[in-house]
Amino acid sequence: MTACLADTIEPAFEVLTPVEARAPFLFNSPHSGRIYPRSFVEQTRLDFSTLRRSEDTFVDELFGDCVALGAPMMRALFPRSFLDLNREPYELDPRMFDGRLPPFANTRSIRVSGGLGTIARVVGDAQEIYPRRLAVNEALERIETYYKPYHQTLRRLVGRIQREWGLAVLVDCHSMPSTSARDEVARADFVIGDRYGTSCSDLVTDAIERSLTARGYRVVRNKPYAGGYITEHYGNPSAGLHAVQIELNRSLYMDEAGYERNGGFTRVQADIRTLMGDLFIAVSEGLAPLRAAAE
Repeated sequence: MTACLADTIEPAFEVLTPVEARAPFLFNSPHSGRIYPRSFVEQTRLDFSTLRRSEDTFVDELFGDCVALGAPMMRALFPRSFLDLNREPYELDPRMFDGRLPPFANTRSIRVSGGLGTIARVVGDAQEIYPRRLAVNEALERIETYYKPYHQTLRRLVGRIQREWGLAVLVDCHSMPSTSARDEVARADFVIGDRYGTSCSDLVTDAIERSLTARGYRVVRNKPYAGGYITEHYGNPSAGLHAVQIELNRSLYMDEAGYERNGGFTRVQADIRTLMGDLFIAVSEGLAPLRAAAE
């Protein structure tokens, strides 16, 4: 999938399903969408390349081998700068809109104050997306049309896996810039986010770290990315629901300025395939204690 403009995005997301399910996993790529609504691009103040800076470009491809290995993948086709699925449904900045937001909107979260709510105000290094305020109804329409159907499907898939296997593991797949003003730790190769041990069993997190470290990658946990709304909302180990976020350093596999694969792409893709195999084995061997912990 290449980045492009479209008058409509139909479907707005895809679920790629294996011929045979071999593990209680679902891989999710909510920020890899690269089909931009033409009307959205025309109302912004930024050029197309700058708008793309919040994309998790190629992440769906890097983790796409999960389907051949026996686990489904869900991926958004619309971009994060248009609507962020890794936020609460109504995490909105009132300064962005003409009209009154619903009383239940979360207008005071840290993410909203940073310009990165459900409808983002900025991309990249705090570059404003819009030259003027948006109509409240436009924000609500995006949420109804794109956000809610996505999460309804995500919940259904997680629930089905849990019923079939006795537990479910949701792996939320993301990428991060190679440099960040927020924290030097962002220069790591991978950041594993498990909400400081609360969103999934240590068995899952340990297996990810062990596999990546064995392949020479620098791996850190929870800093600066401990997991967003999806990890927090879907992770409930005591109920047999495990959610973990994986952030991958973009410089390992792509030219960040040109949005092109670099010479490391093939190796990273192969190592992620190995990681998934290692993770399936670790969880398969630990199924009994994981199920017991949820009972």
